[in-house]
Amino acid sequence: MSTPDVRAPGITPVVVRLKLSLLRNGLRRSAGRRAAYIASAVLVLLFAALQLLGLIALRGNAHAASVTVLLVAILALGWAVMPLFFPSGDETLDPTRLVMLPLQPRALVRALLAASLVGIGPLFTLSLLAGSVISVAHGAAAYVTAVVALVLALLVCVALARAVAAANIRLLSSRKGRDLAVLSGLGIAIGVQLVNFGAQQLGSSGGLSQLDPAADVLRWLPPASAIGAVDSVSEGSYGVGVVQLALSVAALVGLLALWSRSLTRLMTSPDGSTLQAAEPAARERTSTGLSRLLPAGRTGTVMERSLRYVWRDPKTKAAWVTSLAIGLIVPVFNALQGTGSIYFACFAAGMLGILMYNQFGQDTSAFWMVAMTIASPHDAYVELRGRALALLVITLPYATLVTVLTTALLGDWPRLPEALGLSFALLGAMLATGAWSSARFPYSIPQEGYKNVAPGQAGLAWISVFGGMVSAALLSAPVIALTIWLNVTADGDRWSWLLLPLGAGYGALLTVLGLRLAAPRTARRLPEILAAVSKG
Repeated sequence: MSTPDVRAPGITPVVVRLKLSLLRNGLRRSAGRRAAYIASAVLVLLFAALQLLGLIALRGNAHAASVTVLLVAILALGWAVMPLFFPSGDETLDPTRLVMLPLQPRALVRALLAASLVGIGPLFTLSLLAGSVISVAHGAAAYVTAVVALVLALLVCVALARAVAAANIRLLSSRKGRDLAVLSGLGIAIGVQLVNFGAQQLGSSGGLSQLDPAADVLRWLPPASAIGAVDSVSEGSYGVGVVQLALSVAALVGLLALWSRSLTRLMTSPDGSTLQAAEPAARERTSTGLSRLLPAGRTGTVMERSLRYVWRDPKTKAAWVTSLAIGLIVPVFNALQGTGSIYFACFAAGMLGILMYNQFGQDTSAFWMVAMTIASPHDAYVELRGRALALLVITLPYATLVTVLTTALLGDWPRLPEALGLSFALLGAMLATGAWSSARFPYSIPQEGYKNVAPGQAGLAWISVFGGMVSAALLSAPVIALTIWLNVTADGDRWSWLLLPLGAGYGALLTVLGLRLAAPRTARRLPEILAAVSKG
């Protein structure tokens, strides 16, 4: 008696239902999360609808193909980098959760590809792609090509994101990989400025025709080649259109093969959690090259600890990356746009000077180990001095570099000494007020999540940072006033070079006085500081 041939249900519907269940259960966790998701979905869909209408309105424009080809290329770039910047944004992006199941990589690729089409991101991409093909399609053959191109471009974008995530999942799930997300703020900030700069250039130098040279190249690169195929067919170049579609098909096949190979490697090769440590126990850390470059004694130890925080602690690293980015973007991009001033270079010193505030809060509950070593105002002074010197190791050359770069872009070399003098005076004032504020208004920085202030301490943070910045501005007033006086005086240019040594000396004096004043308060308030920074 033969048993009936019962086929096992396909895995694709199961994985799609799993994706929907993850989404539904995530929204059930709290009303706040549900409201945030709905609000973000409404905003994204509204923006997508406006983009769709704008692209349709572009239909018939001589440069519509250039705009849409560039748009799709940028869209694909976004799909490629998002898994690197936000690896935890989608639970199904992590294929290691499925590697223990008895699944074939090819079947898993098909299932995950279908599940990837569920969500706000694919819907947003679909609306932009639909508007792009509508704006360039003319004629029956072009409309048929547009349908194929729409599906191909969407699948290439999704497969690209999945292939990148699978190929780098070991990195993304590690501490160093999670630190990569810190760069997202830098990338977004630079990207916004580049878009703004590009829009201004388009408005002032010939309009959309400036996009044609770049579009002529990108129309041969998938998935933008799919949109180029629709335009080629609309113009009667059927052979060119077929080749461009074939390029997108080849890219899709290649990405799926790369994705499948990455899944196979994940399913068959062990990772660090399944292997014993290969290094011998004799692998002891000796003194690093960094420690040999720093002063001896407690000052060098404090400097090395602070610099290691910058490299290893995610929250500290995020603050540094943000400050470095803004300190460079504001003066440089304003100079490139022709609206800048050499004094914008002070943003570099100002943004990095903010990092001196709440020094002890960066240690969180580990500050008790530092507190155990502070028995007198002198100990507190050496501790604060080491932290300030660690900040200066990076800030001084960086502020100088940004000022020189801004001066070169503006061609205003005679004002370089006074800009450097202002930057150094501002930096010294912020180091002084930051040291005092760290002892007077400490607050905790939560290590989990995206909050930078523990609940109930927002008022302390505002007083510490913004109060300190106002105080720093007031302390810098003498140098600012001297700069203004030299600029309005008839022969002030002859003496403007004096602002560099005067500003540097004044900043150094403020720093020393600030550390001296903050040290006794730090030694007296150690219990209060420890309680405040350990709250989160």
